[in-house]
Amino acid sequence: MVSKQYPRVGETVFHEILPNGLHVYVDRRRDFQKSYAFFATNYGGMDMRFRLDGAWKDTPAGVAHFLEHKMFDTQDGNALQDLAANGASPNAFTSSAITGYFFESTEKFFDNLKILLSFVSIPWFTPESVDKEQGIIGQEIRMVEDDPENQVFYALMECLYDHHPIRVPIAGTQQSIARITSGTLYACHKAFYTPSNMVLTVAGDVDPEQVCAAARAILPDQPGLPIDRDYGGEEAPQAACGEKELTMEVSTPIFQLGFKADPVKGGEEWLRQELMGELACEVLLGSSSPLYARLYSEGLINKNFGYGFELYPGAALMAAGGESRDPRKVRDAVLAEGERLARDGVDADLFRRVKKGVYGAKVRSLNSFENVCISLAQSHFAGVEYFRFPEVFDAITPADVQACIRGWVTPRRCGLAVVRPGEAV
Repeated sequence: MVSKQYPRVGETVFHEILPNGLHVYVDRRRDFQKSYAFFATNYGGMDMRFRLDGAWKDTPAGVAHFLEHKMFDTQDGNALQDLAANGASPNAFTSSAITGYFFESTEKFFDNLKILLSFVSIPWFTPESVDKEQGIIGQEIRMVEDDPENQVFYALMECLYDHHPIRVPIAGTQQSIARITSGTLYACHKAFYTPSNMVLTVAGDVDPEQVCAAARAILPDQPGLPIDRDYGGEEAPQAACGEKELTMEVSTPIFQLGFKADPVKGGEEWLRQELMGELACEVLLGSSSPLYARLYSEGLINKNFGYGFELYPGAALMAAGGESRDPRKVRDAVLAEGERLARDGVDADLFRRVKKGVYGAKVRSLNSFENVCISLAQSHFAGVEYFRFPEVFDAITPADVQACIRGWVTPRRCGLAVVRPGEAV
């Protein structure tokens, strides 16, 4: 096991690659009572087509999320209950790109770690339990379909993307999950829940060598085969369509405005793109930007307005949304401000304030063990060291951010999704 110091953020990370290909990262925090473990697979909602045993497989939308639900079932009971009985706070999530299982505890850390590693690596599904889970997830999907914010988000994804599976809901649909069987789940577990496609990250005052010893003792010896994935080919740079409208039971129109950005392959360029995207959002849309002040004073946005930059394999976007009496006017104002910044450049004082604010927020986020573990895992899958962000951040200039806005914030890359008051169709 090797250790690496990151003096800019005051962190030391222990790292080892086990013989089965699993990467283990331990951010040792001395004198803390709490510890956190995150066990993740590089498999998410958008991984619906992949090669297994030499043949391409097409799986229904929602399998990764369904699998996350079912992984807590064990032959002897339920891992959630076992972890809770040991004083741990466990949970899991599925995003478009990854699935992660985690717990936080102040005692019995290694007992809980063994439970985590065991239930995630040893699947146990029966046709009866899968049928039951279809009903539970079906109710969850119906709730999501009644949520205007969820619906407007996926309407934006359909505006921006022609075929990339980022546009498909992570939980799937009633129709897609009805096609999931125990055989589907076992096949996807075999493909993606292999040590070489996973990562274990830990934060707390724990012995890194003991973490690795637990992983060696419990996980499979073999790494698993590399996984080819198919996201439907490269997307065109322009948005798939300009606008989508829905009607639902809302009192005020809600909207999501997005701009299709340039994806990157991975490595340090991934981290650089992510940081530039965050800065571009702040310069263009942030609460200290001239545009935000103008939109707010004119009553076109309110305190529910939010924005962010998202980066996935084969897809990237800037997005903003909230409530507005005139979403099209917001879109036009954002495009006009983007054109102005592309032409005149980014104000130096604004850039300094924004850069200082974003950097400070990232440093403060290191106080969260959860954020550290998830960020270490996501960065590992992207092929970059997360704690390298200060050096990468330093090198970003106003001209870099201006170039992002010039390239991305244009009418041809723009999509607008709106949910207006009315009866749901």
